Amino acid sequence: MGSGRNNEILCLPIVLLLSGWSAAQISYSISEEADKGTVIGNLAKDLNVNVRDLQTRNLNVVSGYSKRYFEANFKTGDLYVNERIDREELCPNVIKCTLNLEVILSNPMVLRRIEVTIADLNDNAPTFVEKSFSLNISESSPAGEHFLLPLALDSDTGSNSVKTYRLSANEYFSLDIQRGGEHTASAELVLQKALDREKQAVVKLTLTAVDGGKPPNTGSVQIVVHVLDVNDNTPMFSKTLYKARVNENAPAGSLVIQLNATDLDELDNGRVIYTFVKRANFDPADLFFINAETGEITVKGHLDYEAQSAYEIHVQATDRGPSPRRANGKLLVEIVDVNDNAPEIVVTSLMNPVREDTAIGSVVALVTVTDKDGGKNGQTRGKLAGSTPFKLISNYKNYYSLVVDGPLDREQRSVYNVTIIANDEGIPSLSASSVVNVDISDVNDNAPGFAEPAINIYVKENRPVGARLYTINAVDPDINENAKVTYSLEGDSNSIPVNSFVSINSETGDIISLQSFNYEELKTFHFKVQATDSGVPPLSSNVTVNVLILDENDNSPTILAPYSEHGSVNSESIPYSAEAGYFVAKIRAVDADSGYNALLSYHLSEPKGNNLFRIGTSTGEIRTKRRMSDNDLKTHPLVVLVSDNGEPSLSATVSVDVVVVESTAEIQTQFRHVPVKEDSFSDLNLYLLVAIVSVSVIFLLSLITLIAVRCHRTDGTFSRYSAPMITTHPDGSWSYSKATQQYDVCFSSDTLKSDVVVFPAPFPPVDGELISINGGDTFTRTQTLPNKEKPKAPNSDWRYSASLRAGGVMQSSVHMEESSVMQGAQGVLVQNWPTASSAADGEGGEVSPPMGAGVDSNSWHFRYGPGGPGAPPQHLKPGEVPPEAFIIPGSPAIISIRQNQGGEDDKSDFITFGKKEEAKKKKKKKKEKKDKKDKGKDDGDE
Repeated sequence: MGSGRNNEILCLPIVLLLSGWSAAQISYSISEEADKGTVIGNLAKDLNVNVRDLQTRNLNVVSGYSKRYFEANFKTGDLYVNERIDREELCPNVIKCTLNLEVILSNPMVLRRIEVTIADLNDNAPTFVEKSFSLNISESSPAGEHFLLPLALDSDTGSNSVKTYRLSANEYFSLDIQRGGEHTASAELVLQKALDREKQAVVKLTLTAVDGGKPPNTGSVQIVVHVLDVNDNTPMFSKTLYKARVNENAPAGSLVIQLNATDLDELDNGRVIYTFVKRANFDPADLFFINAETGEITVKGHLDYEAQSAYEIHVQATDRGPSPRRANGKLLVEIVDVNDNAPEIVVTSLMNPVREDTAIGSVVALVTVTDKDGGKNGQTRGKLAGSTPFKLISNYKNYYSLVVDGPLDREQRSVYNVTIIANDEGIPSLSASSVVNVDISDVNDNAPGFAEPAINIYVKENRPVGARLYTINAVDPDINENAKVTYSLEGDSNSIPVNSFVSINSETGDIISLQSFNYEELKTFHFKVQATDSGVPPLSSNVTVNVLILDENDNSPTILAPYSEHGSVNSESIPYSAEAGYFVAKIRAVDADSGYNALLSYHLSEPKGNNLFRIGTSTGEIRTKRRMSDNDLKTHPLVVLVSDNGEPSLSATVSVDVVVVESTAEIQTQFRHVPVKEDSFSDLNLYLLVAIVSVSVIFLLSLITLIAVRCHRTDGTFSRYSAPMITTHPDGSWSYSKATQQYDVCFSSDTLKSDVVVFPAPFPPVDGELISINGGDTFTRTQTLPNKEKPKAPNSDWRYSASLRAGGVMQSSVHMEESSVMQGAQGVLVQNWPTASSAADGEGGEVSPPMGAGVDSNSWHFRYGPGGPGAPPQHLKPGEVPPEAFIIPGSPAIISIRQNQGGEDDKSDFITFGKKEEAKKKKKKKKEKKDKKDKGKDDGDE
């Protein structure tokens, strides 16, 4: 029979595309008792998915049954039987037996409902509840009278249920078989001819029930017929089939129906009593009560539409004659559904806990909502209560998916209690709720954090090695390994590895000193601490740690020279006639500490009763308190105590012998002999010597390079002009020469007291010294000039204002700027400059500082030509060239003369002496190119 079942396996997938639903349904059919491993369909083909993608897309078959009856093969895509399937166990008393599954694919998400119809096998034979059945039949019973026979039961359904009955061969009875469509067939015993009790008082028959299987199965029961004596009228019901409707949960005593049967006989033979007929395992008396006298049927037990929606009740009407005759009636009671069942919610979790980085739309759980009621009372709808980052999506009918609908953050909330509410469509509507606890698992999405971006640690100097300086603490909002923080040091301090100063405990964050710090050598250093969690991948953050060494009073004051030699005798002399407050000596001392630890105070220790001297507590100056007296000693040994203000205070002492002499002539400077060590050339001297030699060599190389660059630039810049020259004359005058023009600057003692006069000279004197100026227009003159000739008469063209009269020796450095050329049209000087000079001379040029400024002023005013401000320009003689620079003896000033391109006066420009402002330099450089071009044109015209 097993091989026969295998041949009956149906593997016909039917894809149902239902409009209005979010997914399609796939239907399969398979016979019960199919062998394990039997393939019922191919999911890959029916889902239109490549077989190789099933595993990567995480194919999952979900059902709400206690056993996993079906499994999927990831390699082939086949859906096969995994557990024994017994249709009678799964679907008792149900015509169509189906198993519902959910198939889920990820990336993208695909949900399909699978309906597997379990086909019935003829694996159960019909059975009778009664082992034997007795009938009392009167001998007067007419032919054709029907007698109800026992009903055979068959756990199989459909074509495999009881289809017919057979009766053993006899001469009196035959069978009337009634086929009830979906219901099991029943049989009645039909009397074919009248019985003769005297011939045969008992007739034994065998009733055989046959199902519709191939091959059919049978079951038998023995029928014993007792022949009774005459009662020739049988009760009759008013209807062959009675129908009634009653609400479920109707209270006991509720009327269902009243039956009516009559008997034409009289007296007891015509009195009818009503009884229920028990058929198979259903006894109507368990749920209903029948009044034997009236035939009224009322509710007795609990009626539940969900348990059984209809009852077929057989009633027998029997008379009371000596040989009772009976009639059989049928009552069909339909139970009316009432909305008395709330929906039921079944949750199947697919992902718990849920990662906090789960993408929106990911399925967390499958939700199934069922209602045992029928019709609208059994139609349900589901929803979520409250506000959560989840939502409920309908898949198919009463099947839902709980999906992620918003970002999840475990640090803000680690558990969500998602409440699912289901309501039916009944009146009044009933509801049910279910709480799903969704745990959020941690993801390493937070780096360790410090409370402050920088940490300052204050450490006292001389602290022992290995002392804990500070404990770094970083907080990571994650949990478990993602929040486990380790610490490490990063970076160096002042090019010194920080690992030589401190170390850090990677677990606790304790910073340990690796050396004892000395404030006098190291006042502060800094480094970075990196905190790294143990997540994958790890996250980290840094904090800057500044270590500030605090000074301690660990250095005693040190006495400075000339009282610092050890073992030397320190003595000072004062005259006997010294007044009170006479300065004797000054003790100087220093302390290597800082702050109050280095704040020194001086105190004087004298012999008892001696109050001749005092010392400044802060200055260290020893002075007399009063005049000398004859009673005072000639020698006063003083002990000076120098103390700092540290805790505890440290001190040093120095001894000074003060000798009183008769007169100031006897006071001589005491030159103390300082013993010279044989090894006077110490390492420090060597270092100093090497440093001085190195600096000198670098300076000389720089100077040579600068001169070479200047000379090179001079050759290129002044290729069109002869080199400017300054000639020094024996009488002390200087002349400035460029090209064929030369201007003499004459000065003498009288000149320096009054004015400086500049006049042109064709050639320098024979005995004059010629000083060349390179491209930088800078030279230094330190030689004292001989005065062999008398100064030449001053020229009134240039004059140094009386307010700027210089005294003393002329400065040896003169700076000239090549760009400072003041020149107009040929033979005409067009620039007039305002002046604050008080000189009354109406002719000549003036150079003066601004009003109220002194000789050292950086800004000067210059005027060339006759007349005051606003006077017409001075006309030069033919062939004369105006000065291109002006030198003021006795002053290191730089005179800068500028003129606009068009020859117009620019009152904002003025002569600048000494330091030049950066803005003036930039402006001068921009004009320099234009001035040189104009200058080259003018020289070419000359």
